[in-house]
Amino acid sequence: MTSERTGPGRPPRLHQDGLDTRNALIRCGVEILTEKSFAATSIGDILGRLNVPKGSFYHYFDSKEAFGCAVIDSYAEYFAHKLDRLFGNDKEPPLQRIANFIADAERGMERYHFQRGCLIGNLGQEMNCLPEAFRDKLEATFVAWQRRLAACLREAQQEGSLDAAADCCQLAAFFWIGWEGAVLRAKLIGNVAPLRTFASGFFGGLPRQTRAEGA
Repeated sequence: MTSERTGPGRPPRLHQDGLDTRNALIRCGVEILTEKSFAATSIGDILGRLNVPKGSFYHYFDSKEAFGCAVIDSYAEYFAHKLDRLFGNDKEPPLQRIANFIADAERGMERYHFQRGCLIGNLGQEMNCLPEAFRDKLEATFVAWQRRLAACLREAQQEGSLDAAADCCQLAAFFWIGWEGAVLRAKLIGNVAPLRTFASGFFGGLPRQTRAEGA
Protein backbone atom coordinates (compact mmCIF):
# COMPACT_ATOMS: atom_id res chain seq x y z
CA MET A 1 0.00 0.00 0.00
CA THR A 2 1.22 3.51 -0.78
CA SER A 3 0.51 6.87 0.75
CA GLU A 4 1.85 10.36 0.85
CA ARG A 5 3.99 11.67 3.70
CA THR A 6 2.65 10.70 7.08
CA GLY A 7 3.46 13.98 8.77
CA PRO A 8 5.90 16.89 8.95
CA GLY A 9 9.49 15.73 9.01
CA ARG A 10 8.64 12.08 8.55
CA PRO A 11 9.92 10.11 5.56
CA PRO A 12 7.45 9.04 2.87
CA ARG A 13 5.92 5.64 3.19
CA LEU A 14 7.27 3.13 0.77
CA HIS A 15 5.47 1.64 -2.18
CA GLN A 16 5.43 -2.17 -2.29
CA ASP A 17 8.49 -2.19 -4.59
CA GLY A 18 10.53 -0.31 -1.99
CA LEU A 19 10.39 3.10 -3.66
CA ASP A 20 8.69 6.06 -2.09
CA THR A 21 5.43 6.89 -3.82
CA ARG A 22 6.70 9.87 -5.80
CA ASN A 23 9.59 7.92 -7.26
CA ALA A 24 7.36 4.95 -7.97
CA LEU A 25 4.98 7.22 -9.90
CA ILE A 26 7.82 8.73 -11.91
CA ARG A 27 9.36 5.36 -12.69
CA CYS A 28 6.00 4.08 -13.84
CA GLY A 29 5.59 7.18 -15.99
CA VAL A 30 8.95 6.54 -17.65
CA GLU A 31 7.97 2.96 -18.41
CA ILE A 32 4.59 3.89 -19.87
CA LEU A 33 5.85 6.86 -21.91
CA THR A 34 8.52 4.75 -23.59
CA GLU A 35 5.64 2.58 -24.81
CA LYS A 36 2.83 5.03 -25.66
CA SER A 37 2.15 8.71 -26.16
CA PHE A 38 1.66 11.27 -23.42
CA ALA A 39 -1.67 12.30 -24.90
CA ALA A 40 -2.92 8.70 -24.82
CA THR A 41 -1.74 8.14 -21.25
CA SER A 42 -4.12 9.04 -18.47
CA ILE A 43 -3.43 9.54 -14.81
CA GLY A 44 -5.64 6.50 -14.30
CA ASP A 45 -3.20 4.43 -16.36
CA ILE A 46 -0.42 5.34 -13.94
CA LEU A 47 -2.48 4.80 -10.82
CA GLY A 48 -3.90 1.53 -12.07
CA ARG A 49 -0.50 0.06 -12.80
CA LEU A 50 0.76 0.97 -9.33
CA ASN A 51 -2.50 0.48 -7.47
CA VAL A 52 -2.21 3.81 -5.66
CA PRO A 53 -5.04 6.28 -4.87
CA LYS A 54 -5.51 9.49 -6.84
CA GLY A 55 -4.81 11.50 -3.71
CA SER A 56 -1.25 10.21 -3.67
CA PHE A 57 -0.70 11.48 -7.20
CA TYR A 58 -2.00 14.97 -6.49
CA HIS A 59 -0.05 15.15 -3.26
CA TYR A 60 3.14 15.15 -5.33
CA PHE A 61 2.05 16.64 -8.66
CA ASP A 62 -0.28 19.56 -9.29
CA SER A 63 -1.24 18.32 -12.73
CA LYS A 64 -0.51 15.83 -15.46
CA GLU A 65 1.77 18.46 -17.03
CA ALA A 66 3.82 18.77 -13.82
CA PHE A 67 4.06 14.99 -13.70
CA GLY A 68 5.24 14.91 -17.33
CA CYS A 69 7.96 17.45 -16.57
CA ALA A 70 9.19 15.34 -13.65
CA VAL A 71 9.22 12.24 -15.85
CA ILE A 72 11.26 14.02 -18.54
CA ASP A 73 13.75 15.23 -15.93
CA SER A 74 14.09 11.74 -14.47
CA TYR A 75 14.60 10.07 -17.84
CA ALA A 76 17.09 12.75 -18.93
CA GLU A 77 19.13 12.22 -15.76
CA TYR A 78 19.07 8.44 -16.15
CA PHE A 79 20.13 8.62 -19.80
CA ALA A 80 22.86 11.17 -19.08
CA HIS A 81 24.42 8.78 -16.56
CA LYS A 82 24.19 5.98 -19.12
CA LEU A 83 25.94 8.07 -21.77
CA ASP A 84 28.61 9.15 -19.30
CA ARG A 85 29.28 5.50 -18.51
CA LEU A 86 29.43 4.38 -22.14
CA PHE A 87 30.97 7.40 -23.88
CA GLY A 88 33.34 8.08 -20.99
CA ASN A 89 34.73 4.54 -20.80
CA ASP A 90 38.40 5.25 -21.43
CA LYS A 91 39.20 1.52 -21.50
CA GLU A 92 37.67 1.43 -24.98
CA PRO A 93 38.61 3.41 -28.12
CA PRO A 94 36.21 6.36 -28.60
CA LEU A 95 34.47 5.04 -31.72
CA GLN A 96 34.05 1.64 -30.08
CA ARG A 97 32.26 3.35 -27.20
CA ILE A 98 29.66 4.64 -29.67
CA ALA A 99 29.32 1.15 -31.14
CA ASN A 100 28.85 -0.17 -27.59
CA PHE A 101 26.03 2.33 -27.03
CA ILE A 102 24.28 1.09 -30.16
CA ALA A 103 24.73 -2.55 -29.14
CA ASP A 104 23.35 -1.77 -25.68
CA ALA A 105 20.30 -0.13 -27.27
CA GLU A 106 19.75 -3.19 -29.46
CA ARG A 107 19.76 -5.46 -26.42
CA GLY A 108 17.37 -3.13 -24.58
CA MET A 109 14.85 -3.05 -27.41
CA GLU A 110 15.00 -6.82 -27.79
CA ARG A 111 14.59 -7.29 -24.03
CA TYR A 112 11.31 -5.39 -24.10
CA HIS A 113 10.18 -6.96 -27.38
CA PHE A 114 10.33 -3.61 -29.18
CA GLN A 115 7.49 -2.22 -27.07
CA ARG A 116 9.69 0.53 -25.65
CA GLY A 117 11.51 3.28 -27.49
CA CYS A 118 13.12 6.57 -26.50
CA LEU A 119 10.93 8.63 -24.20
CA ILE A 120 12.43 11.92 -25.42
CA GLY A 121 11.98 10.96 -29.06
CA ASN A 122 8.44 9.74 -28.43
CA LEU A 123 7.44 13.02 -26.83
CA GLY A 124 9.14 15.04 -29.54
CA GLN A 125 6.96 13.39 -32.16
CA GLU A 126 3.77 14.56 -30.46
CA MET A 127 4.99 18.05 -29.51
CA ASN A 128 2.11 19.75 -31.30
CA CYS A 129 -0.34 18.37 -28.76
CA LEU A 130 1.88 18.59 -25.67
CA PRO A 131 2.24 21.37 -23.10
CA GLU A 132 4.61 24.06 -24.35
CA ALA A 133 6.65 23.63 -21.15
CA PHE A 134 7.91 20.33 -22.54
CA ARG A 135 9.60 21.90 -25.57
CA ASP A 136 12.59 23.45 -23.81
CA LYS A 137 13.11 20.36 -21.66
CA LEU A 138 13.18 18.05 -24.67
CA GLU A 139 15.53 20.28 -26.65
CA ALA A 140 17.84 20.73 -23.65
CA THR A 141 18.01 16.95 -23.31
CA PHE A 142 18.97 16.48 -26.96
CA VAL A 143 21.61 19.21 -26.64
CA ALA A 144 23.07 17.49 -23.56
CA TRP A 145 23.26 14.19 -25.44
CA GLN A 146 24.94 15.90 -28.38
CA ARG A 147 27.48 17.51 -26.08
CA ARG A 148 28.45 14.14 -24.61
CA LEU A 149 28.79 12.50 -28.01
CA ALA A 150 30.78 15.44 -29.39
CA ALA A 151 33.25 15.05 -26.50
CA CYS A 152 33.67 11.37 -27.37
CA LEU A 153 34.25 12.25 -31.03
CA ARG A 154 36.88 14.81 -30.06
CA GLU A 155 38.70 12.04 -28.23
CA ALA A 156 38.59 10.06 -31.48
CA GLN A 157 40.25 13.03 -33.17
CA GLN A 158 42.95 13.15 -30.53
CA GLU A 159 43.80 9.49 -30.98
CA GLY A 160 43.79 9.80 -34.77
CA SER A 161 40.75 7.69 -35.68
CA LEU A 162 38.71 10.73 -36.81
CA ASP A 163 39.89 13.52 -39.11
CA ALA A 164 41.14 16.50 -37.14
CA ALA A 165 39.09 18.82 -39.35
CA ALA A 166 35.80 17.05 -38.61
CA ASP A 167 33.06 19.14 -36.97
CA CYS A 168 32.30 17.01 -33.91
CA CYS A 169 29.30 19.08 -32.85
CA GLN A 170 27.73 18.72 -36.28
CA LEU A 171 28.44 14.98 -36.36
CA ALA A 172 26.89 14.58 -32.91
CA ALA A 173 23.76 16.48 -33.95
CA PHE A 174 23.51 14.32 -37.08
CA PHE A 175 23.84 11.17 -34.99
CA TRP A 176 20.95 11.95 -32.65
CA ILE A 177 18.67 13.14 -35.43
CA GLY A 178 19.22 9.91 -37.33
CA TRP A 179 19.24 7.74 -34.24
CA GLU A 180 15.76 8.75 -33.16
CA GLY A 181 14.43 7.79 -36.59
CA ALA A 182 16.20 4.44 -36.42
CA VAL A 183 14.71 3.70 -32.98
CA LEU A 184 11.23 4.56 -34.24
CA ARG A 185 11.63 2.28 -37.28
CA ALA A 186 13.01 -0.57 -35.15
CA LYS A 187 10.03 -0.28 -32.84
CA LEU A 188 7.69 -0.22 -35.84
CA ILE A 189 9.00 -3.42 -37.45
CA GLY A 190 10.11 -5.19 -34.28
CA ASN A 191 13.67 -5.69 -35.48
CA VAL A 192 17.10 -4.15 -34.80
CA ALA A 193 17.92 -3.89 -38.52
CA PRO A 194 17.22 -0.11 -38.67
CA LEU A 195 19.65 0.49 -35.81
CA ARG A 196 22.34 -1.45 -37.64
CA THR A 197 21.62 0.29 -40.92
CA PHE A 198 21.97 3.66 -39.25
CA ALA A 199 25.16 2.61 -37.45
CA SER A 200 26.71 1.39 -40.69
CA GLY A 201 25.88 4.68 -42.41
CA PHE A 202 27.12 6.81 -39.53
CA PHE A 203 30.46 5.05 -39.08
CA GLY A 204 30.93 4.67 -42.83
CA GLY A 205 30.43 8.40 -43.33
CA LEU A 206 32.84 9.57 -40.65
CA PRO A 207 35.80 11.49 -42.09
CA ARG A 208 38.82 9.41 -41.18
CA GLN A 209 42.28 10.70 -40.46
CA THR A 210 44.38 10.59 -43.63
CA ARG A 211 47.91 9.29 -43.28
CA ALA A 212 50.78 11.17 -44.90
CA GLU A 213 52.17 9.42 -47.97
CA GLY A 214 54.96 7.08 -47.02
CA ALA A 215 53.99 7.05 -43.37
